[in-house]
Amino acid sequence: MKKAIVLVSGGLDSLITVAIAKQENDEIYFLHINYGQRTEQKELDSFREIVNYYKPIDAKIVNIDYIKDFGGNSLTDIKVDVPINNHIQDLDNSHQVPNTYVPFRNGNMIGIATAWAEVINASKIYIGAVEVDGSGYPDCKKSFFEDLEQAINSGTKDNFNIQICTPIIDMSKSQALQIGQKLGVPFELSWSCYQNNDLACGKCDSCYLRIKAFKEARLVDPIPYKVPINWIN
Repeated sequence: MKKAIVLVSGGLDSLITVAIAKQENDEIYFLHINYGQRTEQKELDSFREIVNYYKPIDAKIVNIDYIKDFGGNSLTDIKVDVPINNHIQDLDNSHQVPNTYVPFRNGNMIGIATAWAEVINASKIYIGAVEVDGSGYPDCKKSFFEDLEQAINSGTKDNFNIQICTPIIDMSKSQALQIGQKLGVPFELSWSCYQNNDLACGKCDSCYLRIKAFKEARLVDPIPYKVPINWIN
C-alpha cells in the first residue's frame, strides 16, 4: 500500500503535484499550512475546494503563525511591499532572492509533514517546488530536497524511510501546466496571487509567472484578474 502526504498550498504548482501524486499512490493525505501570509484565507478556501475535489484519505490544516512573527518578507510582513511589475528585468535576469521568499518555509513544512508521515507510515512526501522556472527561492532547489531527505532519514526511526518527491521541479511552469491539463487538473480551484483574496492582481511576481506560463502553454487561465489579460499568443 503506497501512502503519500502532499503539501497543498492551494497554489497552481501544488495542485498539479496533487494530480501526479494521486496517480502514483494508493492513498493520499493532504497537509495545508497557514503561516500568516497575506492571502491565507483565499489559499485556505482553495485548499478546501481541492480536498472536496480529490477526496484524500485525510486532510489536516496546521497553523505556524510564528513565521509571521519573524517577518522579513513581503508575504507575511505588511510593512514590506509585495514586488509589483518586476517582470522580465528582475525575475528573468536577476539572481537575487526576492523579498517574497519566506525564510526556510519549505523546511518547516516538510518537517511537519515528516512527523505525520511517521505516524501513518507514509513513504513519500510530495511538494510542488519548481526550480528552473520559479522565483529563485533557495528552499526550492533540488539539492536542498536531496540533502533534507538524507537528514530526515537520519533523524527518524530505523524502520522508517521517507522520500521527498518533487515531480515538477525540473519543469517550466508551462510544461507543468500541460501535464496538469492531461491529468484533468481543475486549474480554477488554485490561487497564486500574493496580494489579493478576491480577484488576482495580475501584477505581482506570482501572478506574472502564472500568466506567463498559461500563455506559453497556450491555455486560458480560468481565474479572474483585476486587470485585463490578453490570452491570445
